[in-house]
Amino acid sequence: MNVTTVGIDLAKNVFQVHGVNEHGKTVLRKQLKRHQVAEFFANMPPCLIGMEACGSAHHWARKLQAMRHTVKLMAPQFVKPYVKTNKNDVADAEAICEAVARPNMRFVPIKNIEQQAVLALHRARQGFVKARTAQGNQIRGVRGRRKASIPIPSNLVGGMVEKIKKRPERRFFAMFLAERAGFEPAVGY
Repeated sequence: MNVTTVGIDLAKNVFQVHGVNEHGKTVLRKQLKRHQVAEFFANMPPCLIGMEACGSAHHWARKLQAMRHTVKLMAPQFVKPYVKTNKNDVADAEAICEAVARPNMRFVPIKNIEQQAVLALHRARQGFVKARTAQGNQIRGVRGRRKASIPIPSNLVGGMVEKIKKRPERRFFAMFLAERAGFEPAVGY
């Protein structure tokens, strides 16, 4: 079995592998469990391996490159035109194998661990910014219903809670604002 090109459809537990020889004839169709993948490719001669770029693709690409394989990642939208039948794991692996051999295919660069960590930090920060903006908009909406619609900079929310708490007639609003902003309500509310 002389496999030159392999397409892997990555999943959580079961990976589908499709391989062809130098003439483009299918010589390998196999389903592998996650723990079998490294051992399977360690025993295989170096070849071209294609995968769709997804959450775990960069990890597997680094691992397979360490085994002397040439690994290329492709965006899923560029692989989709090569799916011949209904979408399933076997058809996806075959399409990936077909797409990786195309000379004009656009590939995704493989990220190292540090690059993935920085991207994770940026994604987490983006989520925090989105939550802060949503909270500010919610507070503005409550203020607008109380005829006090003015812009509130997010860094002033804590000071607003303290000012509102001093006015007894706005106690409910202060409690709501403190709860939404994540402040602990003080004794004597």
